[in-house]
Amino acid sequence: MNDLALPVLDVAKIRRDFPILSQSVRGKPLVFLDSAASAQKPLAVIEAMVQAMETQYANVHRGLHWMSERTTEAYEATRDAVARLVNAADRAEIVFTHNSTEALNLVAHSYGRGVLKPGQAVLISDMEHHSNIVPWQMLRDDHGIELRVAPITDAGELDMEGFERLLEDGKVGLVAMTHMSNVLGTYTPAARIAQVAHAHGAKLLLDGSQAIVHRRVDVQALDCDFYAFTGHKLYGPTGIGALWGRRELLEAMPPFLGGGDMISSVTYEHTTWAAVPHKFEAGTPPILEGIGLGAAIAWVDAIGYAAIAAHEQALTEHAIARLSAVEGVTIFGRAQDRGGVVSFTLDRAHAHDVATLLDRSGIAVRAGHHCAEPLMRRLGIQSTARASFAVYTTAAEIDFLADALVRVREFFA
Repeated sequence: MNDLALPVLDVAKIRRDFPILSQSVRGKPLVFLDSAASAQKPLAVIEAMVQAMETQYANVHRGLHWMSERTTEAYEATRDAVARLVNAADRAEIVFTHNSTEALNLVAHSYGRGVLKPGQAVLISDMEHHSNIVPWQMLRDDHGIELRVAPITDAGELDMEGFERLLEDGKVGLVAMTHMSNVLGTYTPAARIAQVAHAHGAKLLLDGSQAIVHRRVDVQALDCDFYAFTGHKLYGPTGIGALWGRRELLEAMPPFLGGGDMISSVTYEHTTWAAVPHKFEAGTPPILEGIGLGAAIAWVDAIGYAAIAAHEQALTEHAIARLSAVEGVTIFGRAQDRGGVVSFTLDRAHAHDVATLLDRSGIAVRAGHHCAEPLMRRLGIQSTARASFAVYTTAAEIDFLADALVRVREFFA
């Protein structure tokens, strides 16, 4: 079958930016459908990091020599790029972290222990990644915070009536919610969630690990209070992520880690903190990874989110149609507003066996509970296989997956 007609995006040209996609796996052309776990890296990212290592590498912020100044400029330029990416009002609202998990833990530790009071509640949803569950359980156990869970519908959408009921007593101090489910592909109605949360006196933290890859994020338009994402899903390197937070909230929060670069002055008797965002960035940062993230953002901007979103919406619709037509396949999540993630089961095989056999055809998918065990229980299953799409994914690859699933099912017959 031919690729879908997507004139707004030259996918063949984009794929040439990814050397890894031209290789074969087990004698078959690589079909990489695991980008929700970690996306592949374009040449622009690879080359930016190599160039920094070859021509200017030094530690940042502390040095007075040319190399340190150049590297600091490149690293801090990424902070500006992230600020523009999410439409932050102030570059000081961008805190670099190692990933989304650290960003969420930062809020749990610093806002949770420094601002929230025992007896208040944190409200999450039934479709959260473990990274947005476990930190709040730790806060509950250590700090006396109640943890509440908003229900989802059978279609995999947030139950807004159930969500609002959990806010009615005014005890919820923070809502921590995914912006896009890594299992169901569901986009949560973030602006509406913010409106409801704020009306009941709660702040809103969005986990944007998946969403920021597929569509434009504007934290001011969403009216959230914190937004977390990671670089490695956004075509950047591992080891770098970001937390956006309203400046007044960040200034009210105590530091997350102690050490170098997050201080103003230190004596044995007393330490004063650096201004935000550096108050939250202890120690030598992921310098090369930060430069790589800057290159990834520039690469995404050059393509444009409108084109990316149109391409991935068409791919998702095509995938749902093709996989639904395969006998024995059950797709989970039927939200009206969804991104490029399709989780499914095959009636005759465990998800791990499905993924193993697909790998023999050169197809990479994810299998398991996807760090979302409570959601699996809500769905009444133990695991799924998951195909996830990126800007370099083609409709032909989805067709190849569908045809391979027919063969997998015949194998288990």
